[in-house]
Amino acid sequence: MAPSARWSVLAPAVFVLIWSTGFIVARLGMPHAPPWTFLLWRFLLSIPLFLGWAWMARSPWPVDRRTYWHLAVMGALMHAGYLGGVWSAVKAGMGAGLVSMIVALQPILTAILVQPEPGFKDGGRAFSGRWLGLGLGFVGVVLVLWQKLHLPTTAGALSFTSVLFALAALLSITFGTLYQKRHLAPVDLPVASSVQLLAAAVIAAPLAGLESEGMAWNEALVFALGWSVLGLTLGASSLLYLLIRRGAVTAVASLMYLVPPTTAILAWVWFDEPVTGLTLVGTAFVAAGVALAIRR
Repeated sequence: MAPSARWSVLAPAVFVLIWSTGFIVARLGMPHAPPWTFLLWRFLLSIPLFLGWAWMARSPWPVDRRTYWHLAVMGALMHAGYLGGVWSAVKAGMGAGLVSMIVALQPILTAILVQPEPGFKDGGRAFSGRWLGLGLGFVGVVLVLWQKLHLPTTAGALSFTSVLFALAALLSITFGTLYQKRHLAPVDLPVASSVQLLAAAVIAAPLAGLESEGMAWNEALVFALGWSVLGLTLGASSLLYLLIRRGAVTAVASLMYLVPPTTAILAWVWFDEPVTGLTLVGTAFVAAGVALAIRR
């Protein structure tokens, strides 16, 4: 199998697996840290890694100032906006399952906002199949999370503030994905990530300064922060950047449907949370929906 073919097969699967660990990390880290302070640490620790990568790879830096602006907007949306919304919602009392379901609306919102891509025409089988896939995927996500949505620890602390944070995360990741696909010229990954994370850190710094709670350093928090930097920012965020640059935005967004089922399995392994028959049925719906959504 050619390297490009292996990339097309492995990259989406690796992305979904690593991205799903974000909700596990949130459960580990949030009891010990305020959201924006944690994220500021994450951004500041990640920037030197990408700068070192750019230096070793001798990556060219953009000449056009507009490229830096576009990268900064992406960083504000996809790092500060999305992550800040998710972590703030969890800290405000919303369960990770409900947050992931709200964020799982991204494929539908993306399909509504994006212009039909080549090969998708109104009334055509490909276009109809995409919408059928998006619908099946969302039904599957609801089935996977149904039991979690009825647990007191998830729904009992629901508030207007937590819902607002979750919706902010949804809008940020959706518009960030569309913005990258529309405006950004090809930029080497370490250079793009360095600028994005710097913009996210500029946003996170004053918000972290407003938080009264401090970081309660312990093994769980250190692990959560380390994995957030190495696994999620260096790994998953980089893969998302490359997938958006190389693929159709609706197809990439549909991968988010696979995150809740994968998170449920990881929670079973990590926290011994039960995987019910409804979870398995929902996972099958999600897999079928994503397969339909990404077909041309």
